[in-house]
Amino acid sequence: MTDEARLADFEARIARGEKIEPGDWMPERYRSQLIRLIQQHANSELMGALPEGQWIPYAPGFKRKMALIAKVQDEVGHAQLLYRAAETLGKPRHEMIEELINGSSKYSNVFNYPCDTWADIAMVGWLIDGAAIVNQTIMQTGSYGPYGRALRRITYEEAFHLKQGYDLVVTLITGTSAQRAMCQEAFSRWWWPTMMFFGPPDKQSVHTEVLQRWGIKPKTNDEQRQIWLQKFVPKILELGLEIPDTALRRDAESGEWHITQPDWNEFFRVINGDGPMNRERLALRRLIYDEGSWLRRALEPHLALPKAA
Repeated sequence: MTDEARLADFEARIARGEKIEPGDWMPERYRSQLIRLIQQHANSELMGALPEGQWIPYAPGFKRKMALIAKVQDEVGHAQLLYRAAETLGKPRHEMIEELINGSSKYSNVFNYPCDTWADIAMVGWLIDGAAIVNQTIMQTGSYGPYGRALRRITYEEAFHLKQGYDLVVTLITGTSAQRAMCQEAFSRWWWPTMMFFGPPDKQSVHTEVLQRWGIKPKTNDEQRQIWLQKFVPKILELGLEIPDTALRRDAESGEWHITQPDWNEFFRVINGDGPMNRERLALRRLIYDEGSWLRRALEPHLALPKAA
């Protein structure tokens, strides 16, 4: 078959809803876009464990501590699943990790903001994990089989994280005046990073067209953001939290929420390495990587694949 015929057959399979598997023919751009997307997702899971992990010693009570430990452990496990999915496309895991710690591979903007109070942990669990569930529920229906199967497992566990975060928010918002104030302050800070979580508006996204054409990303950034708003704004208002976007309104006819656009210059600055916590978070991940080098060296002989005869 010619490349044109292969591409036509490939796109016909996607149109029929078939899954693309590692051994199947695929355009190199499809492969490279998938690697970029899955690698950044894996990086985000790994980096997302850092701010929450630092709060484990300070969690208020044994049950909260155990729940947070379980959540951090889940996030690292999610990263492993996703790196494995990316490896099926031909990129070695050690290469992806090295690109993360040297700053040449991106991860979600939200993990470059500080978690200064216990209420920040509540907001990460509720707002950010809630946004992740919206994204991952959609992405698991995409065209690449290994990624979709990994996301089904991940989304199941993220539901626990969402419930944990929501329970923390409810506990704080129904607590003392100081707890309510701390909850509102954290919510106001996390609103805008959450609005940026799904990426820039569709008209500014450079990858949306090809990601949708090949079924990698079934819904656009703006469509995903709108789904999150539909699910979360009513609950936010029910809890009595004040949304910092004073222009937020719901269109009576379409049912869509209209928002003030966040500072997208800040988004691109943070995603490219110049956020409030980029340097600190990467330095910590680099330290963890270096301290684990002895274990990688010890395991290396046992993990080496046998040479072909």
